[in-house]
Amino acid sequence: MDGEAYHEKLSSARTEVLFILLTLIFLALFGWRLSSFGWSGWTITFLCVSVFFLFYVFNYRTLKIRLTPENLQLTFGLFNWMIAITNIERCYLDKPSIGSVGGAGIHFTWIKGKYRAFFNFLEHPRVVIVFKKKKGPVQEVAFSTRQPEVILDFIQRYSTQQKKRSLSLSK
Repeated sequence: MDGEAYHEKLSSARTEVLFILLTLIFLALFGWRLSSFGWSGWTITFLCVSVFFLFYVFNYRTLKIRLTPENLQLTFGLFNWMIAITNIERCYLDKPSIGSVGGAGIHFTWIKGKYRAFFNFLEHPRVVIVFKKKKGPVQEVAFSTRQPEVILDFIQRYSTQQKKRSLSLSK
């Protein structure tokens, strides 16, 4: 199989509105603080937090998922994660928990003793990929998708094809 097999662009209006509101709230706090008290630690803090959320508005607008027979690529704005199909031990549908991921965007945390990266929107289901060999400290990656069953099927099929190819080459 050559070429691209699956491509998805995922976005969340709720997440975008949340980040815009947070940007505007902290921008308003910055303006109020600047006009009332001038430049201070709090004024600068409110400005920095509003810029931080403005970055989120643009960077975490769209999650791009690209799956080929060779790899899975996840792109969230400036951040890109590539996983070779040969490095996938297994994959499964995740059971989301807001407390375990910290919200939308990219997050890292320990789940059941494994360090996991999340490429996440809260209102979409997630697929978890378990690595054969860690990528840095990360042992798993979870990502949101509208079509988890399609992705799971593709990955399992490609993994099986890669194993068969490896066995035939080693003979």
